[in-house]
Amino acid sequence: METANQSTPPIIQVENLSKTYGNGKAVDDLSFQVRQGEIFGFLGPNGAGKTTTLSILEGLRQADGGRVSILGMDIASKTQAIKQCIGVQLQSTSLLPDLTVFEQVQLFARLYGFQPSAAEIMALLEKVGLTGKAKAFPDKLSGGQQQRLALALALVNQPEIIFLDEPTTGLDPQSRRALWEIIRGLRDQGKTIVLTTHYMEEAETLCDRVGIIDHGRLVALDTPGALINGLAGVASITTTADVPLSDVQALPTITHAQRDGTHLLLQTADVVAALRSILDLAERYRANLNDLHIKQPNLEDVFLNLTGRTIRS
Repeated sequence: METANQSTPPIIQVENLSKTYGNGKAVDDLSFQVRQGEIFGFLGPNGAGKTTTLSILEGLRQADGGRVSILGMDIASKTQAIKQCIGVQLQSTSLLPDLTVFEQVQLFARLYGFQPSAAEIMALLEKVGLTGKAKAFPDKLSGGQQQRLALALALVNQPEIIFLDEPTTGLDPQSRRALWEIIRGLRDQGKTIVLTTHYMEEAETLCDRVGIIDHGRLVALDTPGALINGLAGVASITTTADVPLSDVQALPTITHAQRDGTHLLLQTADVVAALRSILDLAERYRANLNDLHIKQPNLEDVFLNLTGRTIRS
């Protein structure tokens, strides 16, 4: 995977961003940069502030505090100029039921002041794999085709930055991977892409860097590989008897431990040393080990380690 040139100035600069709804802070003193030509991903639990942050960057909502600079322009004073330079695919796009795929692209282009030729429209549809559906109406498109059309509409103004909010939600694996290839192709053409996703595999596969948000605050920001390498190994153990969790947590090799009945889930920086300690502990409590699995961490483990394992209401 190619990565953005770290020596280039940031194309998006966010400083101390905040947004409050009622008594709750949706975005809380958020600061980060996005480099030109990278795919930058936002991960976070439901209600973490991902979509609110994107909405502010897209000029759809006003921040309560902080500063956002996009392409060197301040979002507060240059909103309209910035909107001309970005493309946006929202979580759900309301397609016009009485216009064909071709006509939808034509209309959206004209809203930006463009008058594309038929050849230019077909070239854009080819980019998203919809040339065969140019005369089709939205209700004749599959979910994946509708998402690709929404992406085409986000590209009609030839944007430098593309914002994608949960672009593959609800798609089958084949459609999801087809959209990944399109997104990679846009990055390879020099576009900068900012996306939110709930799919850990998507973020790990697509993104040059990932920011993890929780309760409106940035809790981690790095490449997927660096985030994963910074996490301990994971061991899953089932015993024949309860071993006190406090004794497991007290072992010097264990960085995190939780228990569900006789099942233990452990994180450790030294798997071999941790297993020796667990075997000694099991012998002390006369508990046999019925099941033992060791796996290297992935981005989902990083996410859960930082945000918690309990589903948030």
